Amino acid sequence: MKILKITSLGLAAAATISVLSLSVKNDSHAKEPRGCVFRTLFGEESADSAFVYKTPERVFQSMDKGLDWLEKAQQNDGGWGAGSHSRQDVMDPMAVKTDPATTAMVEMALLRSGSTLKSGEHSEQLKKGLEYLLKQVENASSESSNITTQTGTQIQTKLGANIDVILTSQCLSNMLDYTVHDEKLTARVKKCLDICVSKIQNAQDANGSFKGSGWAGVLQSSLANNALESAQTKGASVDQKVLDKSRDYQKGNVNTKTGEVKTDMGAGVLLYSVSSSSRASAKEARTVKDEMTRAKREGRIAQDADITSENLEKIGYNKTDAMKASTAYNVYSSTSKQAQEERVMTGFGNNGGEEFLSYLQTGESMIIGKDNGWKKWYDNISGRMLSIQENDGSWRGHHCISSPVFCTATCLLILSVNNDTDKLIKIGNK
Repeated sequence: MKILKITSLGLAAAATISVLSLSVKNDSHAKEPRGCVFRTLFGEESADSAFVYKTPERVFQSMDKGLDWLEKAQQNDGGWGAGSHSRQDVMDPMAVKTDPATTAMVEMALLRSGSTLKSGEHSEQLKKGLEYLLKQVENASSESSNITTQTGTQIQTKLGANIDVILTSQCLSNMLDYTVHDEKLTARVKKCLDICVSKIQNAQDANGSFKGSGWAGVLQSSLANNALESAQTKGASVDQKVLDKSRDYQKGNVNTKTGEVKTDMGAGVLLYSVSSSSRASAKEARTVKDEMTRAKREGRIAQDADITSENLEKIGYNKTDAMKASTAYNVYSSTSKQAQEERVMTGFGNNGGEEFLSYLQTGESMIIGKDNGWKKWYDNISGRMLSIQENDGSWRGHHCISSPVFCTATCLLILSVNNDTDKLIKIGNK
């Protein structure tokens, strides 16, 4: 796949500029523009210009190699697999069983990289993968908290026993933007999304986390929080109490006064916990920031007023909500910065799927929170990703989640995150 970029502005990789990225065939006949840029271009959504970023040529080339590798890794049933925890040495993507969690990650990577169910280089792969996921949900037992009878996969062991339904839910929410051409398919996806949401909510523990935690269970709980937020934006029946409890759990892992972060559910790895808390608190932090900005513009509070519970009360919050909102803002501010520190980004000491997921959560949280520092983050993280890509176009982990399929999908989601800025900013809207 070749990439054509159209821009009338400068060439600096870090410039805050708009670019229209078109996927084209080798015969140079242009296809539909990539991802969210398509809707921005034709006025269906209004992008925040501060979050439109020129993707460097070297990143496009890296993504092309990764996408081509994933295409070859799809199995006959339409799914992709990560393999079992007991056989992490198996790196051949065709020698492992397919699983919903890995398939969902690949589907989201293909969507974010520019293909749709109707067009794009990987349209056929997307359709087959979606059918695989829908069948998994439709055939799942109503008594089960998951959508698969598989156990002991790499993803389940390291993230949590219910990770398949969580990632599938997120994928189905994303997919709804691309099913409008088919009413029956839309209804089917919505029904399956509702099933997933119900299973996720029923698996919430008393402390707000989600049952079945694996080695790095804090990541499963954070991804469950993400899935519920996304489903809510698509009109799914999300219990606000469950979502609030989930966010409170993530915020409770951080002491904003001392900076101390609980890592007991994050395998003792600071990166996993801070990226999870940052992602889970981003929407609330964004709401607080927007409301303070509005209050300053309307003259209801001083221009130099900080975001504190006292000042939030001055602009109309009751005491309880003001305390909760200021905590969310402080948790996001603290963890989003920590998640970018070199000593934290080293994670377990080398790269595994958990590290890649954590990087993804950090980047998404910064966009949801409308944090302009994300461009600097992207320059840093894209350089990291390109430096560790395998010669065949894949990425693989060197501990825990080592699956090249899962890791490649996650790295592609990181590199193409700017294609979803509109969607992520919308999640952050009140």
